[in-house]
Amino acid sequence: MEKNSSNSKQKLYLSSPHMGGNEQLYVQEAFDSNWIAPLGPNVNKFEEELANYAGVNAASALSSGTAAIHLALRLLGVQEGDKVFCSTLTFVASANPIMYQAAEPIFIDSEPETWNISPVALKNAFDDSYKKGELPKAVIVVNLYGQSAKLDEILDICEQYEVPVIEDAAESLGSSYKGQKSGSFGHFGIYSFNGNKIITTSGGGMLVSNDEEAIKQSRFLAAQARDNALHYQHSTYGYNYRMSNILAGVGRGQLEVLDLRVEQKRSIFNRYVEGLNHIEGIEFMPELEGTFSNRWLTACLIDREKLQVNPSDIIGALAEENIEARPVWKPLHMQPAYEQSMFFPHDSQIVSEDLFARGICLPSGTNMSVEDQNRVIEIIKKVLN
Repeated sequence: MEKNSSNSKQKLYLSSPHMGGNEQLYVQEAFDSNWIAPLGPNVNKFEEELANYAGVNAASALSSGTAAIHLALRLLGVQEGDKVFCSTLTFVASANPIMYQAAEPIFIDSEPETWNISPVALKNAFDDSYKKGELPKAVIVVNLYGQSAKLDEILDICEQYEVPVIEDAAESLGSSYKGQKSGSFGHFGIYSFNGNKIITTSGGGMLVSNDEEAIKQSRFLAAQARDNALHYQHSTYGYNYRMSNILAGVGRGQLEVLDLRVEQKRSIFNRYVEGLNHIEGIEFMPELEGTFSNRWLTACLIDREKLQVNPSDIIGALAEENIEARPVWKPLHMQPAYEQSMFFPHDSQIVSEDLFARGICLPSGTNMSVEDQNRVIEIIKKVLN
């Protein structure tokens, strides 16, 4: 299934779209039936098929994963002045919807075994908020780069305080935790189908839950909260968040090849490990026992003292060869927009800051050839030597 030749100077992206073949069939159905406007048979089927894949009762197809988080917060009653705990090592879209609701984000550090939200830091945050009488309205748990967080520990803490979890599985569709699909653990789960994700609808997302009434309400809110009346009547405010029938057709075709994409992503990760793991000072993102990562992006850490090389040196060397690599996410508590927000560290060492300082995401596109990947590996070796 892999191409074995390429132009040596062809642009290699971090994770580019990869069509499976049947997307155009579903899109053509939309054209043939004139279901061009938002909603339609592809939307209904995509929701049903994705819910079945994830093992949840219902799904709501939306314009983005960010919209899904926003609706989850709205449905959980988050409003002005409320607190919401959120992973710090993530893309800013995990936290921005908190601000849409005029609520206050409180960021939680990572831990070393998954790079995700630290149960230790989370417990400290809950203890502090309990003493102040200001328990959060929700906790947003991110599964970074396809790796599930320590969900047993995290859910146990949240259940003790009766605070609902939103599982941000934007990067982890196709992953699992103890045999259960990523995104199906919280009161709500969210997926992203952005152009760089493991499957894409160009732009789009999905809100999932076993709470069917909440999903029904999410569809109502996402369609401008229009009441069931002959005239245009609105008893509450809503959003223009629904996915189009055309893009849902792309999603249906993409979902058919999801398991193959996971297999390909894991093969890419394994080739990087085989090519670079012998070098002392390189450490790849771990996979917690009992979890199965989709390895959306291959991420590794560089020991700057042992190798006398900074991550930026490797990223720069790859860029000179028309290859895209990136640092890992800059923690949100370090972002100018959020630097005044409260933050709870894992311990005396701030794990997320260390991961940011040493981390690199390597090209991981499933349409990258073996030759392409070997070229990346050889460039990295050259820099390190």
